[in-house]
Amino acid sequence: MTKSVIEHVLSRLADLGITDVFGVAGDFAFPIEDAVCDGNTQRWIGNCNELNAAYAADGYARIKGAAALSTTFGVGELSAINGIAGSYAENLPVFHLVGMPASGVQKSGRLVHHTLGDGNFSLFCELGQRLSCAHAVMTPENCVAETERLIAAALRERRPVYMGFPFDYATQPVQMPEHFTAPAQPVSDKTALTEAVAAIRAKLADSPSACILPGMMAARYGLIDDVQALIRRTGLPYATMFMDKAIISESDPHYAGMYNGQLMNPQVREFVENSDCVLGIGAVMTDFNTGSFTADIAPEKLISIMADHVRVGAAIWQNVYMRDLLPALTAGLPHRECHIPAATGLGKPVADASGNITPQYLYPRFEQLFRKDDIIIAETGTVSMGLGFALLPEGAQFHNQTLWGSIGWATPAAVGAAIAAPDRRLILITGEGSHQLTAQEISQFGRFGLKPLIFVLNNDGYLIERLLCKDPEAVYNDLPQWRYAQLPQALGCDNWYCRRVTTCTELDEAIREAETGDRAAYIEIITERYATSDLAKKLGESVATLYSF
Repeated sequence: MTKSVIEHVLSRLADLGITDVFGVAGDFAFPIEDAVCDGNTQRWIGNCNELNAAYAADGYARIKGAAALSTTFGVGELSAINGIAGSYAENLPVFHLVGMPASGVQKSGRLVHHTLGDGNFSLFCELGQRLSCAHAVMTPENCVAETERLIAAALRERRPVYMGFPFDYATQPVQMPEHFTAPAQPVSDKTALTEAVAAIRAKLADSPSACILPGMMAARYGLIDDVQALIRRTGLPYATMFMDKAIISESDPHYAGMYNGQLMNPQVREFVENSDCVLGIGAVMTDFNTGSFTADIAPEKLISIMADHVRVGAAIWQNVYMRDLLPALTAGLPHRECHIPAATGLGKPVADASGNITPQYLYPRFEQLFRKDDIIIAETGTVSMGLGFALLPEGAQFHNQTLWGSIGWATPAAVGAAIAAPDRRLILITGEGSHQLTAQEISQFGRFGLKPLIFVLNNDGYLIERLLCKDPEAVYNDLPQWRYAQLPQALGCDNWYCRRVTTCTELDEAIREAETGDRAAYIEIITERYATSDLAKKLGESVATLYSF
């Protein structure tokens, strides 16, 4: 039986392992939504708004490697665009399926709802193009070829793609081309690959002390096993930067710890910066990764292996793909015995005389909470900074939105991650300011029978902003005070363990109850207004380099 345009697309997305579609109902997108609900390849995940749906797709893609999002024309796709931008910035393939007015409506320029009333139907698609690595308006004639082109682009670039579906075209039968060749996966230039491998080997051979910085891009391309094979073969130590936390084991004896320039972990900084050679594999030198640009790795020491090119000092080889280079490089490298400093965590929780919850108690207590194979979603700001230097157990994943840094991301992203891996324990840790943007999405946990552990840190305002701005007490850093522990019940999450805690003793009791009960938990943690981690403090002190020109 011939599939319709949207049925064909959904079938191909299912082939990629995408078994859920996030979105909000919208009339121009009814053909998409009906196909999802009537088919047997995906489940419809209806979100509270389109922004939340985009964030949830982002979280899902972090776990499964790709995700699908459905929005309606104009009002829906624009609501989602911030979440799409975050996925673009952080290299996550999200297939954005946009329901459009019928082809005849567009051709005639009729004044219909969800438009600007000017007969222009191309504007929103043009906006979407700027935040996608490929785009197409799907028709019965081009569906097969364009679907393959967009899938190839999304997986090659690890970024969102935009797929527009005119209302009438979406349900029409696909026209199979007589002759069709699927896009070929790009391959490395053989000469450039050989030269790059030789240059890296020579650089490492001349470097008595070397270390590796595995980066996020290696994880996005599914190449962490190759990175680990390189580490085992060579015996080289490795450190990770903030954006790259837990993409590779933090319990391996080759792990030296987190590198954050001059802001934190001086022993790791000295080890990395004093190495004769630093091999970056998918590592991106952003402001937060480099400790507000305080990282000091001499360019001549640095080898940078990225998705499609290699840099050794000043020399660059284009069209050399990481997936080809890593096995070729590993095969010819000798093993060496290296001095590797032992990675350290946050230590034991330390309570002060007051018994109030301080950063010195809170974040080490979280470190004790984490287990093997946990999925940890940490909100942008003081939360992620407090947890960044926790030492995680084997298989635990840590996700935050380091580069894009959109507050409110964590709560819906946690929903997406939990949908993607319902059998794994999910821990969401967020601040109350960020939580207020998207808190309604916790209703989805209850709706789908998921059992997360949720911690909301309440410090009476936007703490990270207080640390960075000119006047910490400026009114724009203030927030309304919610009764957070009552939210789950109000949002339909029945039989949850909910509690508000103000002391270390109460926090310990709440964590023990949350861990032993076979139900979701939602715990509001009250801290002092300026109680923050060392990293957040140092970031506030480093504004001169953070905002440098």
